[in-house]
Amino acid sequence: MTGAATTGEASAAGTGTAGTATAGAAYRQEQFLPRQNPSTTGKHGNRAGRITEGKCTKHIKSTDNSMSADGVKVQEFFANNLKGKSEKTKQYQGRKPVDPKLVKKYSKGEGVSIKDLKGKKKLHYQYKLKRKEITIKRAEEEASRAEILLPEASGELEAEEGTYSSHITQKAIREVVDITTASKSFDLNLKEFGPYKFRYTRNGRHLVLGGRKGHLASFDWVTKKLHTEINVMESIHDVCWLHTEQMFAAAQKKWVYIYDNQGIELHCLKKLDRVLKLEFLPYHFLLCAGHETGFISWLDITLGKEVTQFPTRKGRLEVMCQNPFNAVMCCGHSNGTVSMWTPNSKEEVASVMCHPHPVQALEIDPSGRYMATAGADRIINIWDVRNLGQLLNSYRLRNGANNLSFSQTGLLAATMGNVVEVYNNVINGCTGQAYMRYRTKTPITDLHFSPYEDVLGVSSFTGFSSLIIPGSGEPNFDALEANPYMSISGRREAEVKSLLTKVPSTLITLDPNTVGQVDTPTLEEKLEAKSKLIHIKVPKVDVRPRYRMKGKSGSAQKFKRRQKKVQTLKREYLKSAMDQRKQLGLDKKKKKKKSSGKQAEVLDRFKEKIK
Repeated sequence: MTGAATTGEASAAGTGTAGTATAGAAYRQEQFLPRQNPSTTGKHGNRAGRITEGKCTKHIKSTDNSMSADGVKVQEFFANNLKGKSEKTKQYQGRKPVDPKLVKKYSKGEGVSIKDLKGKKKLHYQYKLKRKEITIKRAEEEASRAEILLPEASGELEAEEGTYSSHITQKAIREVVDITTASKSFDLNLKEFGPYKFRYTRNGRHLVLGGRKGHLASFDWVTKKLHTEINVMESIHDVCWLHTEQMFAAAQKKWVYIYDNQGIELHCLKKLDRVLKLEFLPYHFLLCAGHETGFISWLDITLGKEVTQFPTRKGRLEVMCQNPFNAVMCCGHSNGTVSMWTPNSKEEVASVMCHPHPVQALEIDPSGRYMATAGADRIINIWDVRNLGQLLNSYRLRNGANNLSFSQTGLLAATMGNVVEVYNNVINGCTGQAYMRYRTKTPITDLHFSPYEDVLGVSSFTGFSSLIIPGSGEPNFDALEANPYMSISGRREAEVKSLLTKVPSTLITLDPNTVGQVDTPTLEEKLEAKSKLIHIKVPKVDVRPRYRMKGKSGSAQKFKRRQKKVQTLKREYLKSAMDQRKQLGLDKKKKKKKSSGKQAEVLDRFKEKIK
């Protein structure tokens, strides 16, 4: 039976068994399924059609008028079309390309111009910078790829045409948002013990308040559950959470005290006296304090020992914050400069002249790349911390700003008397119009954005206010870094892990990327050091002999003792230099040629030399 006969049988059968087999074969051909038992197929292995000269026929039942007399419509298509799918797959080999808009969103700025490098170490630094730029681009691409895993997106407040978003009040926002968000906007009237200082935990769940007249309280501000509330009967200048919400520190009139969440005094740190500002470094477990006397101190809370203490020699430290990227402390001074300090250097590692007038406020964004400073000249300057001395933007205010705070999404809040204003996109250059504005009855003393929440906390002389700022918080949190919904067992496990991965204070540097690199000397440095050892010159030694009594301090005796000491020092220096020469192989003497048995004559020097 030929393929043509098979087709004829299928046509004559109509709705019979052969017709059913024809429809099944066509369905399998469309779905690219394997062929059935070859005993039931035709000559060319095709039950209902035939392939000849690169063409394939497929039978489809239809009620169209253009059908053939046997009631079966025949369609032909080239078998080469089946290769189209494999050709398309070749176009998308490898990973899916990333959207340029997402890469721009996670961009870390323009790269360093390698061509501008000059000096002897040009090639060495070109290689290092090329590798660093490659890793930065790879990190940007991976961050943009991982955005699909983020379930939430940050919002923004948009005003109608002809109006400004700063005209929208907190009351209007509470009426529009849901009940859970509306409960996060509240006021605490505390008129007796102000002015207040406060601080949020790293996961943004808990809050501690400290009043100048001794009022100290900590609570869960989301559920409004009070942990502790005491009066220390002493002035409080600043408060700060430690590694968990179980302990916090308070800078009181004379010393710094540490309390637990039940109000029990755990420690009295007498080494930290007359402190005005507190900061805690979570990865190093260091409590940093700025003193009224101008000193800056670091204390290890795991050991209870003071790491180091340095004088800044620039007056009292009322303006101080930490850089979360490299754990460097930044201090603002009355001469308009901002100095950066580490526990490994007695002098500041960097100093920037930010204002011609005293610095009143200082803040660094959570990424550690930008710094905002406010001076008495009513100007806010935005600096690039990675390139010190580069001023990005400058804004003039109606009054001098007393406090500054960056949110996780880049919003900047500034207080001027009893008014707080929030600005959007200050790094790239905003219009100067405030994003939101809020006014209190008394002057504002402190403000901070709550992590992972669209909330701004403001404290004043008469209490505390929680404001809803749409788009200020990071919508997606890292549960391994800071989890707002952490359980008791999870908190214990996280505390143990953080203690095991504690970073030593000796690794705090201005550029933390240099810690993991190997300091390899270049070839020019090696050659220079080697050339110094070739010609050894004894240095001049100045020795003053000690004064002795009973006739032993005459001029002759002193001269003899001095010469003896100078000779011993020179001998030690030459001995150490000769040992280094031997290690470098500079003392290998050339082997003398073996002389033949004949004696040399006077005229031998005129003979031709044998090559």
